[in-house]
Amino acid sequence: MGTSVFYFVATLSIIFSLLVIFSKNPVHSVLYLIVTFFTFTVHYILLNAQFLAVVNFIVYMGAIMVLFLFVLMLLNLNKDNEPLKSGLLKVVGVIAGCCLLVTLAGALKATAISDPVVLKNANLGLVKNLGKELFGPFMLPFELCSILLLSAMVGAILLTKKEKV
Repeated sequence: MGTSVFYFVATLSIIFSLLVIFSKNPVHSVLYLIVTFFTFTVHYILLNAQFLAVVNFIVYMGAIMVLFLFVLMLLNLNKDNEPLKSGLLKVVGVIAGCCLLVTLAGALKATAISDPVVLKNANLGLVKNLGKELFGPFMLPFELCSILLLSAMVGAILLTKKEKV
């Protein structure tokens, strides 16, 4: 049962991620990206990582995708105004695509010779265990990251603030 659900959700993830890439309408592409992130949330639940599933659901599907939709609506994308792509940019895109194909081929070759991962501890992805690790041995780096993010937020506000003349 678990493997069939995994393969079904994995197939949906691949289909919707391809629809994100090949969709002509940017709004449809963002909506397909939301469904793709939802399939990732299902994968996290199947891996018993409830915290990552909730964070993925709230942060990516909620905040970032709504932000993408608003940006796309405000940009007013027209094909007439879009400049033609240069030949160098197309060559770079083809090289990047070939590198991606080589990486995927290497990953598929590595999966053919490796053993499947079996979860030995059923409580591995629970929020309780994450909290014990995060607020135990990793307390100082966690607090330093929060101070760093706070200072970056204050710096961004100060940079965008207009001075009164």
